[in-house]
Parts: sequence; C-alpha cells; structure tokens
Amino acid sequence: MIPYGKQFIDQTDIDAVVDVLKSDWLTQGPKVPAFEDAVASYCKAEHGVAVNSATSALHIACLALDVGSNDIVWTSPISFVASANCALYCGAKIDFVDIDLNTGNMSVFELEKKLLLAEQNDCLPKVVIPVHLAGQSCDMQAIHKLALKYDFKIVEDASHAIGAKYLDKPVGCCEFSDICVFSFHPVKIITSAEGGMAVTNNQELAKRLRKLRSHGITSDPTEMTEPSHGPWYYQQVELGFNYRMTDLHAALGISQLSKVDEFVNQRHFLAQIYDTHLDLNLIRPLHQSDTCYSAYHLYIVQLKDSDITRHKNAITQLRAAGIIGHLHYIPIHLQPYYQAMGFSVGDFPNAEKYYQGAITLPLHPTLQEQEVHFVLNTLQQILN
Repeated sequence: MIPYGKQFIDQTDIDAVVDVLKSDWLTQGPKVPAFEDAVASYCKAEHGVAVNSATSALHIACLALDVGSNDIVWTSPISFVASANCALYCGAKIDFVDIDLNTGNMSVFELEKKLLLAEQNDCLPKVVIPVHLAGQSCDMQAIHKLALKYDFKIVEDASHAIGAKYLDKPVGCCEFSDICVFSFHPVKIITSAEGGMAVTNNQELAKRLRKLRSHGITSDPTEMTEPSHGPWYYQQVELGFNYRMTDLHAALGISQLSKVDEFVNQRHFLAQIYDTHLDLNLIRPLHQSDTCYSAYHLYIVQLKDSDITRHKNAITQLRAAGIIGHLHYIPIHLQPYYQAMGFSVGDFPNAEKYYQGAITLPLHPTLQEQEVHFVLNTLQQILN
C-alpha cells in the first residue's frame, strides 16, 4: 500500500535517540530546551515551549491568553477537531469561519463579514485560530489587521506548516500572531514521534505556557507567594497539566529539524509532478498563493462536479488499487458532538462543498516518482 503520509527516519535520528537512552536524562533533561531553542531559532521567534502534542499546545495557548467560560473562540471548520476542542477545554464557546474554496484556508472575506455582525451583536471572539491547511499559510497579514480593529488575539494552528513561509518569512515568526503551534506527529513534516510546540515573541506568554504544561508549578521565587524554603522548593500557582515533552522525543525532534528544508524541498518536487500531470478537466489542486511557500504536508485535490457517490467511489477504488487516498477533513461542525451543540448542515457551505470533493493524495519524502505517476494514472482512470 502507498500511504498518504509517512515519516522518514535515518541512522542519525536513531543515534540521537540512543544517545539519550545512554545518558542520565530520559524525561526533563537538556534536550527539551535545546529543541525549543532550535525551533524558535529556525522560525525566528523569541521563545519555544515544547509539549507532548499540538493538541496540548493549542489548549495551553488558549489558557495563556485567558480564554474562559465567558469567551468565544473562532476557527476553521476544515481542520482536525483539536483546533476547536481546545476552546471547549477552557469552557469557552466555539464558532467557525467558512473557508476559501480555492485554498481550503479560513476566508478573510467571511471572517470580516462575521466580525461585522458579531460587533453589532456584542459577541466578538476573544481568540481566532486560523489553520494553515496542508502547510500553506492563511493570509495572516489581513487577519492581523482585523485583529487590531476588532481586538482579538491570534493563535496560528500551524500543525501542518513547519518549514513553510509567508511573505518570505518563516511560519512561526509570529509577526502577525500571538502564538503559533506546530505538530510533530509522525505524518507531519518532521516528527518527534509524538509532540508539539508553541512559539511566541511574548516573554510573559512563554512563562505562562511553561507553567501550564507542567501542573501550573513554578520554581521562580518572583512568582511565589512567600520566600523559597530552599533549592528544592516549588509552588503550584495555578491549575496546569502534565503536557511535558521528554528528552527522548526532543532528541528525535532536533535531529529531524536538521532535515526540515530537505523534506520540504522533496515535497515540492513531488507536488510539481502532480501539478504537471493532473487532468485539470477532472481534478484541480488547492491553489497555492503567491504570498506563501507551502510546507506541503498534504497534497489535496478537488474533484470537479463531484457528488457524494462519485467522491466515495474514487477514494474506495484508490484504496482497492493499493493507494491510501484520504480526506482532510470532515467539517468539524458536522461531527455529532458539535451538531448536539447546535451546528447543522448548511452553516458553512464552502466547507461542506469542499468535503464533497476533496481527496488527499500520497505525499511524503520517501514517495518515489513512479509511485506518484501510478497514483495519477490510477485516479484519472477511476474518474474517466
């Protein structure tokens, strides 16, 4: 079977992990801060805070921005459920902004329209979470302008997008956001086996994120309610979580980060083969904006004139041919849990139209050119 995504692990990665296994530190040792510094430096951000998953990073990002029970968070309906669940974990309300069908990303037009209405109804969001679908950045400069006008904070869900660029700057530099979150799950651009990271340019947010990932505990005397009892002393100053990354995971992440540009370049090379040989009468890829350099975590195409039956048949027949065609994502508002909250079919028509025709085709650094051609030929035979 040809998977839609797959990690690439070489001997340097294995050696990095083995070195930690032979060291004195397995959990909270020197590799975690080293990984944080390496990612922050790569992204040209001031601070990195490593955690055990991007879901955890999204959760504590919302908490660090003081999202609570009286607040509203907006995100994209075309994402994994974690992009919305993070607000619910904080007791906040969640809502969605429909997508641009060309890119699959949050539509700035729909966002501005929704903000105008929300202002009239006194229900503006506290935080907006744009999702960089498939590794292509949202139009962050435009979203940031709206954030300044309507006074909301921005958390970039860049789970797909380490190695990407926006306006020739690394995604994660946080020029147009308060916090940016990455995922290091095995199918992502680089992997730490499991793990995530929040990057920010705000020192106070970074300090809060670090406390929240570790039970709300601090060893900083300036944050304590009384003088320290000694070098062993710590205080829990708020309710946090055990979201810490281990040195084992961080060591793998450091090794993988050294190859991130190589991985992204290979993804672009393979994506170009897809682009060149697609039958555009049947299929069109997601549009790549001139302002962005995608990390190409996913290669997503849209079937033209698709319906539910044709769409299902295409993915089913791809799998029968040994190709794991997939779909990213089912609109979050159509999930039963969210429908029980009051969302329904028709709420976000672009997201629903996208869902009826989107197919994720295999794309990863170990994919071979002949496999790409096999995928293309098979899909086009199915559609014809």
